[in-house]
Amino acid sequence: MGPVSDTDTVPAAPWWRDAVIYQVYPRSFADADGDGLGDLPGITARLTHLADLGVDAVWLSPVYPSPQKDAGYDVADYRGIEPVFGTLADFEALSARAHELGLRVVMDLVPNHTSADHAWFRQALAAAPGSPERARYVFRDGRGPDGELPPNSWRSVFGGSAWTRAAAPDGTPGQWYLHLFDSSQPDLDWSNPEVHAEFEDVLRFWLDRGVDGFRVDVAHGLVKAEGLPEWDHDQELLNGSAASGERPPMWDQEGVHEIYREWRRVLDSYDGERILVAEAWVTPPERLARYVRGDEMHQAFNFDYLRAPWRAGELKRVIDATLAAHEVVGAPATWVLSNHDVVRHASRLGYPAGGEPTSGVGPDDPQPDAELGLRRARAATVFMLALPGGAYVYQGEELGLPEVTTLPAEVRQDPAFARTGGEDRGRDGCRVPIPWEGDAPSYGFGPGSASWLPQPPEWARLSVAAQTGVAGSTLELYRGALALRREHALGHGELEWDAGLTGGDVLAFRTRGVLVVLNLSAEPVAPPAGARPLLVSGELVDGSVPTDTAAWFALD
Repeated sequence: MGPVSDTDTVPAAPWWRDAVIYQVYPRSFADADGDGLGDLPGITARLTHLADLGVDAVWLSPVYPSPQKDAGYDVADYRGIEPVFGTLADFEALSARAHELGLRVVMDLVPNHTSADHAWFRQALAAAPGSPERARYVFRDGRGPDGELPPNSWRSVFGGSAWTRAAAPDGTPGQWYLHLFDSSQPDLDWSNPEVHAEFEDVLRFWLDRGVDGFRVDVAHGLVKAEGLPEWDHDQELLNGSAASGERPPMWDQEGVHEIYREWRRVLDSYDGERILVAEAWVTPPERLARYVRGDEMHQAFNFDYLRAPWRAGELKRVIDATLAAHEVVGAPATWVLSNHDVVRHASRLGYPAGGEPTSGVGPDDPQPDAELGLRRARAATVFMLALPGGAYVYQGEELGLPEVTTLPAEVRQDPAFARTGGEDRGRDGCRVPIPWEGDAPSYGFGPGSASWLPQPPEWARLSVAAQTGVAGSTLELYRGALALRREHALGHGELEWDAGLTGGDVLAFRTRGVLVVLNLSAEPVAPPAGARPLLVSGELVDGSVPTDTAAWFALD
């Protein structure tokens, strides 16, 4: 069988079933006005980079009005643009330019909580217990004779209690409000019909302005178990499961699914295949797949895959379980290796397999092997981009950017760092502004030297300009992989493990006339006779795939 090319017909399918979506973290992508924070005009000016890269869509982390206590995930107004990022006209210009370039635009929606600066929450604080204003949030009386203890033992993902006591309108200590994240992010009460109506209107506001979909933050957290039962376990980042696997009362409750059915009906009333994407840290895969049933969301991030250790058996187990669970509901799988909440995979994979850090890395922590991490990251990406379904790319990973592990405490801004007294290093290390030109101030991030987080000097050689057109660079590897992925329609393929090669520390599968090999073993792996190399994450050795390398071969 010859390799499949773009001349072979692929059954018509919705764009999102095999889309590669690029995440832009707005404050760190490109700064047009020189204030050290990225903005919408900066993103618009750099959109050709994404078109040249070969992705299908851009997902913007939140750009709504916000006090920025959690980098925009504390929304004060869902129908506007934060002035540090620009204006609604700037957003419309970005969207228009993206569509000109063939890129779709996905917004980030934050429905679990608002900012404490949101008009609703200000009204709630000014109102009495039991009022309609307070009913939009989770207010409860405290325990103890004077209500001085929190209503229950729930803990915040960012450290400390998940409850903060509010002052009564007369200034005396009053009720407590729930915040699964920072105290500046009060949780909404999704048992309230007014909350449902508000967010349906927010969806329409942006859909009317041409957005192609929404990535839904903390999609598994909106509904809390009735009665708010006790749960005294520590919370990991967006993952509160007990060691026993018991599902916690604040995550993955049945009621979330009806919310997404409501939203799906809204999106389906618009032309153009608008999508919903779940950020749902849910296991096992069978429960995650419930978010992408035919009348709910379109995609869900695959965090089991992101967190899988660098072991062939673990990767295969997650892939098989993911594909099986998604097949049951008729949804495509999605694959992801990095995002704004986790250690960049160019550094994460620089640790021994099974010892990858689960949160940020500080200067006094064990440091990754940078060379090993980049070699494995390139292999992981080449392997991932051949898997059937959709995929996500986090800004800067196409440059091979590592986690910035040397940020001093005084520059860190993640609330998780502050609320835990530095015990949790936070997520700033994966959010450092990306380099565009190595010989420019702030490496071309902005017109001057300002950068909201300091950029390390070694990033000059990793800039877009330094890698463009350079054979073997990580940027050109991504461009080549995305072009070949589209040419061979690999996202529409079906995975068939190659029994002759797969085993031990080697993974190999066939899809649409392409053989994909990932070698985690100590010895080179030879492809079958006649297999022609299409793409290699590193270099072949005498025609074989060496350790920590992935390759695609055409099967003639």
